[in-house]
Amino acid sequence: MATSSEDAISTGAKHKRGPDADHPSHRWWVLGVIGLAQLMVVLDATIVNIALPSAQADLGFSDGNRQWIVTAYALAFGSLLLLGGRIADLIGRKRVFLIGLVGFALASALGGAATNFGMLVSARALQGVFGALLAPAALSLLTTTFTDPKERAKAFGIYGAIAGAGGAVGLLLGGILTEYLDWRWCLYVNLIIAVIAFVGAVRLLQPGAPADRPTLDVPGTILVSLGLFGIVYGFANAETHSWGSFQTWGFLVVGAILIAAFAWWQTRAEHPLLPLRVVLDRDRGASFLAMFISGAGMFGVFLFLTYYLQQSLSYTPVKTGLAFLPMVAVMVVVSVITTNNLVPRFGAKPIVPTGMGLGAIAMVWLTRLDLSSSYVPHVLFPLLVMGAGMGLIFAPGMSLATSGVAPHDAGVASAMVNTSQQVGGSIGTALLNTLATSAATSYLVGKQPTPGVQAQAQLESYSTAYWWSAGFFAIGLLVTVVLYRRGAPQIHPVDEDAAPAVHM
Repeated sequence: MATSSEDAISTGAKHKRGPDADHPSHRWWVLGVIGLAQLMVVLDATIVNIALPSAQADLGFSDGNRQWIVTAYALAFGSLLLLGGRIADLIGRKRVFLIGLVGFALASALGGAATNFGMLVSARALQGVFGALLAPAALSLLTTTFTDPKERAKAFGIYGAIAGAGGAVGLLLGGILTEYLDWRWCLYVNLIIAVIAFVGAVRLLQPGAPADRPTLDVPGTILVSLGLFGIVYGFANAETHSWGSFQTWGFLVVGAILIAAFAWWQTRAEHPLLPLRVVLDRDRGASFLAMFISGAGMFGVFLFLTYYLQQSLSYTPVKTGLAFLPMVAVMVVVSVITTNNLVPRFGAKPIVPTGMGLGAIAMVWLTRLDLSSSYVPHVLFPLLVMGAGMGLIFAPGMSLATSGVAPHDAGVASAMVNTSQQVGGSIGTALLNTLATSAATSYLVGKQPTPGVQAQAQLESYSTAYWWSAGFFAIGLLVTVVLYRRGAPQIHPVDEDAAPAVHM
């Protein structure tokens, strides 16, 4: 059920655009444009990973600098998402969506043409900046376009599948482009995607910003952007520095203090960047945490299973990408079924925790992999279980995280979904990398570094990462069981002039 504010906007939009504009086919074309843009943003978090060895050989940067090709994107993207979401609320979602598309495409072109390490890192950071504009604008457009509950369920099922599967698609596409063309095409491909999405957006999306546009909370913007930067940067440094290094714990502590200061300021700001009414609803809060935890846990699949397939089983980049496709297919099917049939009938409480449980089971299953394992009996089945689990988490999580928010808060609510997943993924990647490296080092103590022993040490590191990922999902199961309300979800309209509508 849509809020009264959404109804008003929908009615006004129909009067303004005419009867054909709101035909279901129009809305589904809008979903196609939004989904294409979201796919570009999500797959860029992984597509460059497979291209890194070729890029490193071409540009001649060191192993120590290699991680910054990935981290520069995550830092800019994760720390600026909330600002990007509020900008979409301020100046109009279509305008910000188009700016994000153009900027992302130009940054990708700069990266593809990079002649040195600094140029490539700068381009990746710029991709993150414009991605922080594009991603929340895309999700908020979806939120305000699909207000009918049944259509909204279908739309978010498809969108959740795109968001969840984008990492795997990036691995496959990165492998194909690197193997058959050149690593630079892992960046140039965004130009093709952006042009298609831009043409569709210009023709289909409606211009304009909400009539009651909020004022930008400058102190809150500074606090949360610097705080998220400190946390993501600190965990990223843990990959190359010890946990006792100031460059690790110092940034983490400062980041945590700034985030705490941001939370305090949001209770006192006249126009808060992240109104507490957005996050204190139980279903929304549970959804944000679900996206954060699953983002941290699923990198155990994409990152370490990729290494296992290529280094332990000698898969090519293309074959590695193809190995993930069954998981993607299951994720898409389960996402659509979940939002169309399961959540409307049973609510999120039994659905999302079940997804977390399946994620934990898949990770524990993967700990049994060894050098004699093969794809169908040992890799495929845990991947299918993981795909089902992610399908049960992502689509309902994204839908409920943006349900019931006032139209002028749609951008920042959407940004919180992306922020939760991105920061969770960044923290998960850094933490699991550190734990995996420590496990491999411990295994090698007192042993001759023969090829067989080193291969076994790699397996030990992967297994450690899978166990910790399983732990993340187990925590997610407990959190979502406790927080989600029982029964089918209900929309709780937010009244700006009243106290926050929080239903505990």
